[in-house]
Parts: sequence; structure tokens; C-alpha cells
Amino acid sequence: MTRPAPETIESMAELRLCIDEIDGELVRLLAEREGYTNRAPDLKAREGIAARAPRRIEAVLANVGDRARAEGLDPELARAIWTLMIETVIAREERVIGKEGIDG
Repeated sequence: MTRPAPETIESMAELRLCIDEIDGELVRLLAEREGYTNRAPDLKAREGIAARAPRRIEAVLANVGDRARAEGLDPELARAIWTLMIETVIAREERVIGKEGIDG
């Protein structure tokens, strides 16, 4: 569905409808992303990669910041959101595979 441009919206009801649609799309994409991150512990264990890989974290956050800036999204907001997701995934991975491994 094509949404109207934000500046053309005339009521809070219409604005909220658009935001709710976007939220649904974001949740779907985040669920898809989680499916991929759920695969990481097995692969990291097999490849000897630590749950917390600082170089990878910085690369992801830099990429997210760059993409956010290019799309007109506050890069600090994007980095904060991704930091929360990354830390949540790392905590789950560490419960499964521990804290040992290389920074891969």
C-alpha cells in the first residue's frame, strides 16, 4: 500500500494509521532478522567466534549510522536501537555458547 506523504496528512487518525502500518512492517522485518540471529550461536560455536565480537559490532553500528544518515534518520537513534538489539542477541548467545572465542 502506498502511504500519503506525511506533510499531506490532515488528521491524527490518518497519521496514526500510517504509523501503525509502518510499525507492523518493522515488526515483521525484525522478526525476520531475529530468525537469522537465532542461527548465529551454532555457526559461531562451530567457527570459534565469540558471542561478543567487538569488531563486528562496530562495523554493524557504523553501517547502520551511515545508512540512517543517508535515509534522513537520526544516526544516533539508529545506533541506539541497534545497540539494544545487539546486546540482547549477545546475551542470548552467551547463555548458549559462553563467552570464549575469537573476535570474528
